[in-house]
Amino acid sequence: MQQGSPLKVWFEEQALPEVLDVVDARILDLIQHDAALSVAEIAERVGLSSSPCWRRIKRLEDVGVIRRRVTLLDREQLGLAFEVYAEVKLSLPTKDNLEAFERAVGDLPEVTQCATVTGGMDYVLRIVTRDMHAFDDFLRDKLLSLGLVSEVESRIVIRSVKNSTTVPLGLIAPHLNAPQ
Repeated sequence: MQQGSPLKVWFEEQALPEVLDVVDARILDLIQHDAALSVAEIAERVGLSSSPCWRRIKRLEDVGVIRRRVTLLDREQLGLAFEVYAEVKLSLPTKDNLEAFERAVGDLPEVTQCATVTGGMDYVLRIVTRDMHAFDDFLRDKLLSLGLVSEVESRIVIRSVKNSTTVPLGLIAPHLNAPQ
């Protein structure tokens, strides 16, 4: 039987990205839940001193595992409570049109997410605006005026049940899901 923590044993048995070990996974779990934690706080929680912990975080940033750290805002308190998921079909889904559409939605601040999807539509957009009128303006003046879209099916969000920005690290390290 192998020695060490169950998480360490599990990590050693898995085909994980070479950049990760059990301490890295714990660091990632901590900062994805609270990016405001200081290096000293993270180090204490994972059992390292500050310098090695900082080096690990820096390495995870350098290899691209940590893409960036952000602050999450409350949309409703800012008057941006209207949320829509819109399925978009392009008139002619050629490579040039797909690229043009993707560039265009990249410049539209109302579009907070855009994904290419399978099925009858080409994209799903998550759109955030002030209200129904602002969404109508967005649809008419920005999305449809691109001249690339043949169809839009919109789904207005009534209530958000779950909205998470965390990556499910428990899928690569199940013990991270265990109660502490």
